Amino acid sequence: MNSVLLIETKAAYLASPKLVIFDCDGVIVDSVMAHCEVLALSFAKYVLNLTPEQCRDELGSGKMTSIGNAATRLGAQLPHYWIDEIYSQIYTRLEQGVPLIEGVVAVLDHLDSLGIPYCVASNGSEEKMAIMLEGNGVFNRLEDAIFSAHTIGSWKPDPKLFQHAADTMRVSPKDCIVIEDSITGVIAAKRAQMACLAYTPESDGKKLSEQGAVVFRSMKDLPGFL
Repeated sequence: MNSVLLIETKAAYLASPKLVIFDCDGVIVDSVMAHCEVLALSFAKYVLNLTPEQCRDELGSGKMTSIGNAATRLGAQLPHYWIDEIYSQIYTRLEQGVPLIEGVVAVLDHLDSLGIPYCVASNGSEEKMAIMLEGNGVFNRLEDAIFSAHTIGSWKPDPKLFQHAADTMRVSPKDCIVIEDSITGVIAAKRAQMACLAYTPESDGKKLSEQGAVVFRSMKDLPGFL
């Protein structure tokens, strides 16, 4: 199937959502590498040398305790207070500012013009999301529709975060589209029985498409699916 036909087929399948659920890091804000740089510096302090790219690719984007456990299995000697320490370091870095994903404001404008509601559902804390979104001027567009795994006590790839967001917004899962950039998020969307678009600006997204996501490379392409 040629690429144009594939896009047209997938767009037809995903057309007319009643709710668009965005991940935050890597989808709304370009914060993933800033986050991974902090992790890499922290792990180096505790005898594990990883590049930021390795932190991103090998440790995933789940619950921080899970990331810490994965690092420990690789040889990191993390102290009992590491979780509090790393969150403090991450927040300090994010307060310095991280950019929005290029083109995402135009996507939000497009959804507003169509009258399609949207929200954010992230493994990050509400405090972390507020730091990033307020600094970029989009918090007021999202503040009443922000859902955090920390608040409900369930982290992706568990589907409960997406299900909670849909229930709160009073939309059936079958009428939702999730915008993700990670394996954990794509799996969570699949388990929630929601269609998923995966933003992969720097890779072919093969692992994400294998989990059932439709891959796109640029935010300027996203309105074509909506």
